[in-house]
Amino acid sequence: MTNTTTMSPKPPAAVSNDAGAVTAPTQFIETRLERYAYRRFGAGAAPPLVFLQHFTGTLDNWDPAVADGLARGREVILFESAGIGRSTGEVPTTIAGMTEHFLAFADALGLTQIDLLGFSLGGMVAQEAALGRPSLVHKMLLVGTAPEGGEDIMHLEKPELSKILGDPSLAGYQVLVKLFFTPSESSQAAGQAFATRLGARTEDREPLSGPKVAQAQIAAFRAWERVDGERFGKLRRITQPCLVVNGVRDAMIPVRNSYFLAEHLPNAMLLTYPDAGHGSLFQFPDSFVRHAQLFLDS
Repeated sequence: MTNTTTMSPKPPAAVSNDAGAVTAPTQFIETRLERYAYRRFGAGAAPPLVFLQHFTGTLDNWDPAVADGLARGREVILFESAGIGRSTGEVPTTIAGMTEHFLAFADALGLTQIDLLGFSLGGMVAQEAALGRPSLVHKMLLVGTAPEGGEDIMHLEKPELSKILGDPSLAGYQVLVKLFFTPSESSQAAGQAFATRLGARTEDREPLSGPKVAQAQIAAFRAWERVDGERFGKLRRITQPCLVVNGVRDAMIPVRNSYFLAEHLPNAMLLTYPDAGHGSLFQFPDSFVRHAQLFLDS
């Protein structure tokens, strides 16, 4: 599959509505900061829904069941930030730095009002974008994420996580199956189905993230945990409607962080999934898509 490359801020034409996460070509756009990779598909009158990705994730880590489901009735744009995949530049070590790249991308594409799906790290970028550019952000889905000043954010040295990350028998998507899903038989089965869906795209794929990416993003997590001034005070300034989602057994960003968001965001609803971990939206994709569509369309 041939890449479509754009070398000026003028946005390329949207991919036709019959494309999806598995078939949409990777496009590139030059901005005032870097050259970013992205994919776009779907159509409709609703604001475009931009997906902001998790720790070390690339465009290829988005579940087609979620992305394609949400592309019914709206355009979906999958964004790859600086230093990830085939986007140029270095990964920032702060959430604010990552948000600057996202806003440069949005400006280059000519986006004036969008909805955001921020998963994990992406949910932190979404919060910062809503604060920094409130006129741009219409609604937000904040999934498996935490507020600034949250607790126990991506501490990979914890025994339950380090055991998985250090297991030599796990490779590729099988690491995500163990990290994103609970040990129960039903959750692991859902994890295997998720891995199969991720593997459906066989061409035009992104290079995997290496240790340098992980180190920069971990530094951003540690900075995000620090409390400067009133804890959670910034959340009161995020007035956009938010749907906060998590699994009750998330070991990577524990669900109490979702409760913090729901308690302090002035216009938020909270949805938690039973026997689900960090990847709750991938364990229950049909349910998540239905709830997300209801929220976005309301």
